[in-house]
Amino acid sequence: MFVKDFDYDLPQELIAQHPMEPRDHSRLMVVDKNTGEIEHRHFYDLLDYLEPGDLLVFNDTRVIPARLFGYKDTGAHVEVFLLTRKNTTDWEALVRPGKKLQVGAKITFSEELSAEVIDYTDFGGRIVRFQYDGIFEEILDQAGQMPLPPYNTHRLEDKNRYQTVYAKHDGSAAAPTAGLHSTPEPLEVIKAKGVKV
Repeated sequence: MFVKDFDYDLPQELIAQHPMEPRDHSRLMVVDKNTGEIEHRHFYDLLDYLEPGDLLVFNDTRVIPARLFGYKDTGAHVEVFLLTRKNTTDWEALVRPGKKLQVGAKITFSEELSAEVIDYTDFGGRIVRFQYDGIFEEILDQAGQMPLPPYNTHRLEDKNRYQTVYAKHDGSAAAPTAGLHSTPEPLEVIKAKGVKV
């Protein structure tokens, strides 16, 4: 098996650039596992395919505005993408361009937020130590951008539209995108049908 076996043509004009409103009116493709027959439905039809005893697992993390754009002392523009918080000041992150962000590099994101690269990660990222005055999450909310997938070319104005309706705990660097179509009401109906959550 080769990666190229999974290549397919996806016309740009068919890639959604804005969240559907209401959320559950997004399209849903249903493939019959026995016949391969394809049906085109809507997400609000999902209940038709669930049976009592089925189990749905939900990722309840909230997406943080993990994409930060800043500049080095030299004026070079850089990007830091937060992945995992290590402690109150340090994060594992992906950085671009990597060659410009070696250990010791200092980055300014805003008047309230700066950082220094203090180490390398095993996966080619960096450990970044932040300096800030105030509450980090509030500063990040102002300075950071939501980590939209690369195929979304429009900037998201409402950060809450990139959260699921059941998101509770901060920390995710990307939304569980299938869950973005759920609305609170059908979740109650799903539970009433005997589907485990």
